[in-house]
Amino acid sequence: MNMKAAVLYDKQDLRIENVPVPEIKDNELLIKVKACAICGTDPHIFNGHFPAPKPLIQGHEFSGEVVKIGSSVTSVFEGDRVTADINISCGNCYFCRSGQKLFCEKITQLGVHINGAFAEYVKVPENNVYKLPNGMSWEEGAYIEPLACVIRGQERANISMGDTVAIIGAGPMGLAHSRMAKLNGASRVIISEMNQARIQKAKDLGVDMVIDASEKDSVQEVLNFTDGRGADVVFEVVGAMPTYRQAFQMVRKGGTLVAYGAAPADHTLDIKPFEIYSKELTIVGSYAGTYGTWIKAIELISSKRFNPEDIFSKVIALDNLADGIIEADKNKDTLKILVSMN
Repeated sequence: MNMKAAVLYDKQDLRIENVPVPEIKDNELLIKVKACAICGTDPHIFNGHFPAPKPLIQGHEFSGEVVKIGSSVTSVFEGDRVTADINISCGNCYFCRSGQKLFCEKITQLGVHINGAFAEYVKVPENNVYKLPNGMSWEEGAYIEPLACVIRGQERANISMGDTVAIIGAGPMGLAHSRMAKLNGASRVIISEMNQARIQKAKDLGVDMVIDASEKDSVQEVLNFTDGRGADVVFEVVGAMPTYRQAFQMVRKGGTLVAYGAAPADHTLDIKPFEIYSKELTIVGSYAGTYGTWIKAIELISSKRFNPEDIFSKVIALDNLADGIIEADKNKDTLKILVSMN
């Protein structure tokens, strides 16, 4: 049996084709994809800037219905509405057994290293599947993966009640961090952004202070807003060297800097170790959701404490995926694009 899928053969060579439906193993299940969002990683893979095998079916922010289960699967049944953790690890190495499966040397990611969900069907190991609560839409289910990533970053930041949090970048992740920071007890949230549509979106979502970085010095504005101290916690959510430099200048003595933006792997930044030492800075990284964050993301969305509709921009068909990926990459007025399989 064949299915429709978007297959990336080379840099910007994406073709909508009929390909065989994945064959599942005893511990796997087959999911009929209902919705899959375009992630910030997808344009990097599409443009050849992120190492990924070819040909590849991308897509990892998804939800769907189970249509077939392997002979050893016991916790999921045909007809269940589900999403999946994209990180497939060995389960036996030091990092897996210490609860840090993201560092597993054999880790593979759906839609990044192996075929994902920009297709009518995708296969997933049973241990990676999470059921959707009753009443959760397919679109909301497709946002569980990115929210799990945001929750991981929030946990790494360890925000305290009353903290002032500064976020550099008001894209989908930056805006999600602004909402989550308030839920975690931040008294004030500051966002720095250059794109006017994203600036307006941040204002619409009630961010306490929105800095137009195209007109103002973001660092000075944060310092002015905090009586010269700097923010308690700073999230860099852009992944560029100039904004990482700003993050170091924005964070107060004794504060925390979260490296959340994915910078190019070969880029470097000059820092003064004495400043880390003398200011007793905490610097943490965060790049993906992991154990526990998926359950929390599901609970936050299903309880309406977090509304993915605040982040969605538009819905497109699978046939238009290439245009959608290009728009997500080039048009900063766009936030999150959903691909509907219905």
